[in-house]
Amino acid sequence: MHLVAYLKTGPTANHPGAWRHPEAPLDDILRPERYEHIARVLEEACFDACFYADTFGLPDIHGGNFDAYLRLGGQTSYLDPLVVLPVMARVTKHLGLGATLSTTFLHPYWIARTLASLDLLTAGRMAWNIVTSATNLEAKNFGMDGIPGKNERYDRADEVLAACNALWESWDEDAFVLDKQGGVFIDPSKVRYTNFEGKWVKTRGPLAMPRSPQVRPVFMQAGSSDRGRDFAARWAELIFCTPHSKADTLAFTTDVKARMAKHGRAPEDCRILPSFMTVIGETESIAQERYEYLQSLIDPEAQQMLNSSLMGADLSKHQDVTSFAAAMGNQGISGSIDRVMQVMQQERLTFTEATQKPRGLLVGTPQTVADTLEDYFTSGACDGFIITPTVHPRMFEEFCRLVVPELQRRGLFRREYAGATLRENLQRP
Repeated sequence: MHLVAYLKTGPTANHPGAWRHPEAPLDDILRPERYEHIARVLEEACFDACFYADTFGLPDIHGGNFDAYLRLGGQTSYLDPLVVLPVMARVTKHLGLGATLSTTFLHPYWIARTLASLDLLTAGRMAWNIVTSATNLEAKNFGMDGIPGKNERYDRADEVLAACNALWESWDEDAFVLDKQGGVFIDPSKVRYTNFEGKWVKTRGPLAMPRSPQVRPVFMQAGSSDRGRDFAARWAELIFCTPHSKADTLAFTTDVKARMAKHGRAPEDCRILPSFMTVIGETESIAQERYEYLQSLIDPEAQQMLNSSLMGADLSKHQDVTSFAAAMGNQGISGSIDRVMQVMQQERLTFTEATQKPRGLLVGTPQTVADTLEDYFTSGACDGFIITPTVHPRMFEEFCRLVVPELQRRGLFRREYAGATLRENLQRP
């Protein structure tokens, strides 16, 4: 079983009321100590990795401006994760570290150079959460009039990854000679131009740095649309998803693994991890009380604005499927939309009711939470889990102190790291 932590450089991940909890510190959001602490907690529990979800700008879909997102603690990044990750790397030795970078806005040379540098400095622990982005606000921040269509974004992403791979392979492994006596620092015969040119991007190369320990970072992806799943099946080594049930998760996994085979990849070449938040108590009743208190902290507008951002249109103005779909345009995350449709069908709810249902939330004792994770894992529905915080950092501290030992006792999760790099740890069962 593999465990990866979902993080944000802000007060809110996917629970819009959690930042208001008395045990959720806020005065350290801009301080390195916050990120050092969570890195230590996760590594002590032998998590495979953590990654930072990121949006390149202030959300403004709800209400047509960013007022509510700032006032109500919306899902916003207040620090650049690329600056935060080296802080976390300094206090850890094994924990994988993932950054979210957009193939729609960023040039492959910059991406390849940045991630190779971090992979070198972390001794092979970097992951790239590959996104094509999904909002007009981000596109406008990068000088575009609006976000391109999904197919165009994924076509460009295919080229960006191919270009990055070519850049990462522009140095042979043994190019770094460092021969003082012979007077050879780098063997130039071991370095070559890339000369990549496609429809969307081109880069001459080579990189001005040696190969990193992993050669390339671990590729993470969360595509849920038909085009997104095919992209993930071609490239991803770790896929995270948000299905509504175990059956939905198994269907997703089965579909992606079949697509991988068409790309000549084996099932074990990629790990599929659904995401869960947890509320843990010593007893079921205590866990339920904690959940109800947590839910009482949600401002209804905060819930609505969070879902508006994820789904790509303003839920305060569009409260039925037809109207909402027409308003989305090219925006919205397919996985979030798919989950709402699954909830509507399986629980016979209206569109508005389905958008208000908590996403992937487990409430119970350490044993019952472990029971659910074990059931998903041993049934073949997934290879592990993305753990998303409710109250930060308390939820991670409780999960690592109470649930991880239960998983270890059942022989489901490692007690120590076995690999030298993130990829090696992910490749082990």
